[in-house]
Amino acid sequence: MLNSSLELLAALLPEGADGALMISETNRRYFTGFASDAGYLLLTKKKAFLLMDPRYSEAAAYSADGAEVIEFHDLGETLGKLVSENQLSCIALEGSAFTLNEAERIEKYLSPAETIKTKALDEAVSKLRIIKTSYEVERIMKAQRITEQALRETLPFVRVGAKEKDIALELEYRMRKIGAEGVSFDLIVISGRKTSMPHGVPGENLIRPGDFVTFDIGALYEGYHSDMTRTYAVGEISEKQKRVYQTVFDAQKKGLDAVRAGIPASDVDKAARDHIYHAGYEGCFGHSTGHGVGLEIHEQPAVSSKSTTILQSGMVITVEPGIYLPGQFGVRIEDTVVVTADGHINLCTVPKEITVL
Repeated sequence: MLNSSLELLAALLPEGADGALMISETNRRYFTGFASDAGYLLLTKKKAFLLMDPRYSEAAAYSADGAEVIEFHDLGETLGKLVSENQLSCIALEGSAFTLNEAERIEKYLSPAETIKTKALDEAVSKLRIIKTSYEVERIMKAQRITEQALRETLPFVRVGAKEKDIALELEYRMRKIGAEGVSFDLIVISGRKTSMPHGVPGENLIRPGDFVTFDIGALYEGYHSDMTRTYAVGEISEKQKRVYQTVFDAQKKGLDAVRAGIPASDVDKAARDHIYHAGYEGCFGHSTGHGVGLEIHEQPAVSSKSTTILQSGMVITVEPGIYLPGQFGVRIEDTVVVTADGHINLCTVPKEITVL
C-alpha cells in the first residue's frame, strides 16, 4: 500500500508516464523513511518498490514505509521483471540524480519501456517536498533545539585568545552529545576580519578584543536540518560595528515581518535588502536573503530577488540578511521560520539583540 506522499506523487507523474524511478538518497528517504547511501525506488500508479542490495535489504524491510522491499543481486534482471509484471510502458527518471552514463545503463534494464529524461519528475517531487508536514516541522524544530542548547553550552568558551577551530569542535561535540546525528553542514565559527566572509572556515585564528564572532550553525536530527546564524561581540566594539549590527538586526526584522503565505518570496528579500541599501551599504550584501530547509540544508524555495515562488503555508525558510565589509568585519543574523497564512512561526529562540561576551 502506498503511503500518502507516494500516492500524491503517483498522481503527479509526468504526462505519459506510468512509472517513475528515483535513486537520490534524499528522495528515497523522503518517500519511504529509510536512509541508505544506495538503492532504487520504482513507483507505479498503484505500487512502490524499494530495491536494495543485500547490505540494506533486511534493515529496509523493518523500516521502509509504503513500499515493497525487494532484495536484488542482478539489478537489470530485477528491474526488467518489475517492468514486465507491472506492464510499464513509460518511466520518468529522476533527472537531477542520474548521470548520462547511469541513465544509459538503466534504460537498457527498463526496455522495452520508454523513459522520460526531463525535469518533469523533479518538479513534481519539488511540489511535494516544498510544503513540510507536521512530522517534518517537528524534526526541524528538534534539530533547532539541539543547536540552541549546544550553542548555550559553548558560548562560555568564546573569549579572548580562544581558537575558532576549537570552538567549532566543542560546538559539534555538544550537538552530538545532546542527540544530533551530525551537523547540518561544516559549522562556521569565524572571528574578526574573517566575519566579512559569508562562508568563512574556522581556523587557527585567535579571538581578539573587539572582534565580532559569527556562528552559522545547524544540527541534523533524523535526517532533518536546522540553520541559524548569530553574531556576537567580544569586548568593546566600535560605533561603526554597532551601526552595522543594528542595520542588519532591523533588516532581518523587516524580512521576517514580510513573511506570510500568498506573497512572492522575492518580497522577503526586497524588504531586507532595501533596508540595508537605504542605510548606505549597497553592494555589501551579496547573497540571497534565504532558502528552504528540510532533508537538505538548501532546498526550495529560494528567497532571493529572482525567485518566482509564491510562499505557501507549511514552507520552511530562512531569513538571513548580512552586511560584509571586506578586510574589516561582517554581521549576519539568521532564523528559520515556518510560513503561515498570516505570518510565520519562528523556530529560533536565541536572542538577536547585540550581545557582548
